[in-house]
Amino acid sequence: MLRVRCLRGGSRGAEAAHFIGSRVGAGREHGAECSHGAPRGVQRAWDGGSRFGSAGLGIMPHVQSVSSAKTVCYLIESSQRVLKLNSVTPCANTYEKYWGFYQKFGGESFPKDHVKKAIAEIEEMCNILKKEGVIVKRPDPIDWSVKYKTPDFESTGMYAAMPRDILLVVGNEIIEAPMAWRARFFEYRAYRRIIKDYFNNGAKWTTAPKPTMADELYDQDYPIRSVEDRHKLAAQGKFVTTEFEPCFDAADFIRAGRDIFVQRSQVTNYMGIEWMRRHLAPDYRVHVISFKDPNPMHIDATFNIIGPGLVLSNPDRPCHQIELFKKAGWTVIHPPVPLIPDDHPLWMSSKWLSMNVLMLDEKRVMVDANETSIQKMFENLGISTIKVNIRHANSLGGGFHCWTCDIRRRGTLQSYFD
Repeated sequence: MLRVRCLRGGSRGAEAAHFIGSRVGAGREHGAECSHGAPRGVQRAWDGGSRFGSAGLGIMPHVQSVSSAKTVCYLIESSQRVLKLNSVTPCANTYEKYWGFYQKFGGESFPKDHVKKAIAEIEEMCNILKKEGVIVKRPDPIDWSVKYKTPDFESTGMYAAMPRDILLVVGNEIIEAPMAWRARFFEYRAYRRIIKDYFNNGAKWTTAPKPTMADELYDQDYPIRSVEDRHKLAAQGKFVTTEFEPCFDAADFIRAGRDIFVQRSQVTNYMGIEWMRRHLAPDYRVHVISFKDPNPMHIDATFNIIGPGLVLSNPDRPCHQIELFKKAGWTVIHPPVPLIPDDHPLWMSSKWLSMNVLMLDEKRVMVDANETSIQKMFENLGISTIKVNIRHANSLGGGFHCWTCDIRRRGTLQSYFD
């Protein structure tokens, strides 16, 4: 059983940030936090509107170091189970070379030895975050092996390891995303206690319309037998999810002050994007961007904002609207090719998790200890690297950005695309 999660999402350091984090481990205490406690005062805790970053992690200009402000990191406990390939949705979101693994082990826990190593990695990541001034909280453990049934489908759960997938933080509002996978229908339950605590301290709390996840939400005949097919379909704007009802993963959104960028993906449809656009207007502007990506799902290993005017853009999955950023005076950086070996299992992700970094502030980044090339890139930018190895945790899906989600950063709301 695997329990993990530092909320995943967005961007980098602000003067004060709360991180919802993930943790791997079974049978551990949940609800523990550092002695610092929560920041005092509702208004003070929620005046960070200029959040910068992907899916809820904020980057703020002119910020103090995280160590000088109180930062909260929530670690999420969840049993990590192998997703069953019994529908079109997992096939559309995972690489064909791993389909045999899912078909053989679907519904079971991930390999115990691998999970044990992932647990140790995430615990070390959390310990390092604490040393950097981060308060660590742990969401509630859930038994995801329990089968559940709605009028439209039945399933077991997968995990609650990636807070960035389900929670989107905009200003003083926490938004629960209506995710598209049936195995993640009840994932929000692991976070509810934490969200209620924030609500009781003045935060706004919104749950987007919960999808029925009926068969009509999915293209049952979605052809995915080759990468070429996927490229063609993505270029035509065709995905496994239909427009039957709104759905989106929070991790398909990335923030830059008043501007929020989102991709239409296998798990985020245009109805979901339009719901967000109307919900956040007029204070925030939602822009749809797209990439040369045969398997789009979550934006932060493709396009990752790391500071005001600074964005990492995956050279293998170029952005079709990159001129929007260049015209606004942004610097577009293409990160180096990942160094992860071909034989390392990445059952739910690509090697480009190397760019799925966590910015503690504008001058500090948490990065894979094995990825020396991207470490050098950051150091050349004047950004100090905090090196942590979570390679086995990567196999379960997600990097530092995915495993965490910042909740609060102080600053003033700014516009970077006027």
